[in-house]
Amino acid sequence: MLIKNVNIVFLDRIKKGSVTVSDSKIKGINIESSDDNEIIDGKGMYLAPGFIDIHIHGAGGSDTMDGTYLSINTISKTILKHGTTSFVPTTMTCDILDINKAVLSIKEAIEKGTDGAEVLGAHLEGPFVSPKMLGAQNPKYVKSPSIECFEKITGDNISLIKSVTLAPEINGAEKLIKYLSSKNIVVSAGHSAASFNETMKSIEYGISHSTHLYNVMTGFKHREPGVVGAVFDSDITTELICDGIHVSYPSIRIALKQKSTNNVILITDAMSACCMEDGLYSLGGQSVIVKNNTAMLKNGSLAGSVLTLDKSVKNLYENTNYKLNEIIKMVTYNPAKHCKVHNRKGIIKEGYDADLVLFDENINIKMSVVNGEVKYVNI
Repeated sequence: MLIKNVNIVFLDRIKKGSVTVSDSKIKGINIESSDDNEIIDGKGMYLAPGFIDIHIHGAGGSDTMDGTYLSINTISKTILKHGTTSFVPTTMTCDILDINKAVLSIKEAIEKGTDGAEVLGAHLEGPFVSPKMLGAQNPKYVKSPSIECFEKITGDNISLIKSVTLAPEINGAEKLIKYLSSKNIVVSAGHSAASFNETMKSIEYGISHSTHLYNVMTGFKHREPGVVGAVFDSDITTELICDGIHVSYPSIRIALKQKSTNNVILITDAMSACCMEDGLYSLGGQSVIVKNNTAMLKNGSLAGSVLTLDKSVKNLYENTNYKLNEIIKMVTYNPAKHCKVHNRKGIIKEGYDADLVLFDENINIKMSVVNGEVKYVNI
């Protein structure tokens, strides 16, 4: 397959050219070959690496916590239309057996493959969160951090776990952080009431990331910088939900100036109502009211989002002065590094997986390619 007449989005630049795909891989760049029996004219649009969502609970009416292959597959097909070619299904603070069931469904989706975006692994958001910083997490199922509880959740599938969000200040967290780090699992500070000093100490133990920056964590104050201050004053990576609801655009711009685009990953934190009509849904077993692009529990707490990554890119492009390739990096290469697949995904380069997305100047997705297969077209 030859995709020609496109503006290729590289890490450091955007350049006109063409991309050749063969046997699920990127075969070459700017190699016009008459042997290709499938030629796609990009009509001057942008061709970028496929987007990667490392924090997503659901979409298309389905939720990771449904614990079924069907739900994971539905999520994969829904988000593919918005440029996401790989994702990490994310669990909630629920009953241990239900989280284990969700992990098993993620394993099945990896082994069988999906009809949409590829599943890279699992992100456990909870149950090791602070009762003081629940957000949409269910207080009924909060657990103290322990290796034993973690192993009950994963069973024999520890290798599937890409990341774990926990509150580092809770008793038992230090031991679990060190254990997870030894297993090459990303440990992320989130849903946390930790002080600045507690967070900085946890970074020494192995915390290397923070979950949805600003949201459900101790904020920045001039005498107590909190978790936000520790993120800003360290080299760890972080996430942003760029829907203009979870975080204001001035706060997003401040975070990007502090962390740089090299250390920020754009996420959706989407729940089952993503790409659905307004109405009543659920997240982690709790009722969620979705109205005007906002998902909330009945108590008024934000409950995930209905955001898609293409919209996230567009929002950032319209509300900052960053170049498009800098923004695209935060939904491609940076999340690929987070998932430790940046040796084969996240950039357009010979030999890499042919995960590609074609979009116009308004970030409208026209085509999504997963491992060399065109799975969505709207040209």
